[in-house]
Amino acid sequence: MKFHIITFGCQMNAGDSDWIARTLRARGWEEAPAAEADAVVVNTCSVRKKPEEKVYSLLGRLRELMQDRPGAFVAVGGCVAQQVGKGFFGRFPHVRLVFGTDGAAMAPQALERLAEQPGLRLSLLDFSEEYAPRERLWPDEKVTAPAFVTIMQGCDNFCAYCIVPHVRGRQKSRPAADVLAECREWLARGASEITLLGQNVNSYGQDASGDGTAFAELLHAVAGLPGLARLRFTTSHPKDIAPEVIRAFAELPNLAPRLHLPVQSGSDRILALMGRKYDRARYLDIVARLREARPDISLTTDFIVGFPTETEEDFAQTLSLMREAPFEASFSFLYNDRPGVRSLSIEPKVSDAIKGRRLVELQAGQERLTEEVYAGLVGRELEVVFAGQSRKDGPEGERSLAARDAHGRVVNVLVGDGPETTGDLTGTAARVTIVKAKKHSLIAKLPGAA
Repeated sequence: MKFHIITFGCQMNAGDSDWIARTLRARGWEEAPAAEADAVVVNTCSVRKKPEEKVYSLLGRLRELMQDRPGAFVAVGGCVAQQVGKGFFGRFPHVRLVFGTDGAAMAPQALERLAEQPGLRLSLLDFSEEYAPRERLWPDEKVTAPAFVTIMQGCDNFCAYCIVPHVRGRQKSRPAADVLAECREWLARGASEITLLGQNVNSYGQDASGDGTAFAELLHAVAGLPGLARLRFTTSHPKDIAPEVIRAFAELPNLAPRLHLPVQSGSDRILALMGRKYDRARYLDIVARLREARPDISLTTDFIVGFPTETEEDFAQTLSLMREAPFEASFSFLYNDRPGVRSLSIEPKVSDAIKGRRLVELQAGQERLTEEVYAGLVGRELEVVFAGQSRKDGPEGERSLAARDAHGRVVNVLVGDGPETTGDLTGTAARVTIVKAKKHSLIAKLPGAA
């Protein structure tokens, strides 16, 4: 059997897709282009309206692609699958499996069953009360890419705008021993970097499924595993970040100096309406303590523009917080209503025209901040880990390799054609000198290169 996976949305989805692919390969399946696949898995996101709309468009294109191959079928997973459920079956005849976020644990077995029984359709949409254990099957291959390890599922925050608790269920923490066992397996297979994933990693262990291990304890345990060069985690909710987690940035040398800490708004009034359970002053205090613990830390964030009732003054507060923090990068989105969330009933809504204008202004301000940070890195020497061939060669046609530094920045390294650079450097580290800053990436050379 041949399979193809298409992923929308967050790193949680990327981690789920990676696990499904790895498990299918271990079961003897082969990856292939969508046009050749017996099964196409679409892992979906419904946090915002646009990714959900993309799913329906994609399913229409896949129906045309599969019309001459009657045995081929589609599996829809993730948040939109949890939201729409069996409704996919009536609209898209080629969809034969729908699995929700907890149902992902059983997706590989379901795919094999569907391959054996062509007339069958399956839905895996029930939420479990504890973290659903997953098969840990490994294909016989060396790992060079960063590893993603899910430590929890679901969320208990119920922010006014957020559909996540409705489609991913309540928070369920994975036992620490199981997390550590998977991390050891990744390291034994060649991985040197691990990212711990969860909807709100800072609240890890604070639920009925938890085994008493706090997130800071888990960080220290994973960081101490032999062979781990870099440790990252995402995503963090500001209301739950503990002093011990902040101190970990000073105490753990292999904890990457980068943190994604979504703020969403700089206005206390809007934060209260959102149900975020922190105010502007508390958020900026967290930022100050993080920078005290790790002065070189890179902070990134999320903004929602145009939340219902947002005024010009509220928006001005968001702009000023962005400058006061300041953030190296941010992800900003227009507010849109999602099914079942509390903000559906908050009025008045902000017009599309005003939301659009504000988004452009915020993103322009962030561009300036990012450019300042990147320009300040020119001439500095950084350690990077190579990720493979760059999509573009250098300005003079030089061979270029893609890499990332400890802060997660994209660095395209210009390399020569000598024996030390013509082989596969994926997963290896090197010291490089930054020679040019671009809007969202850096260009570097190996020391001594012309």
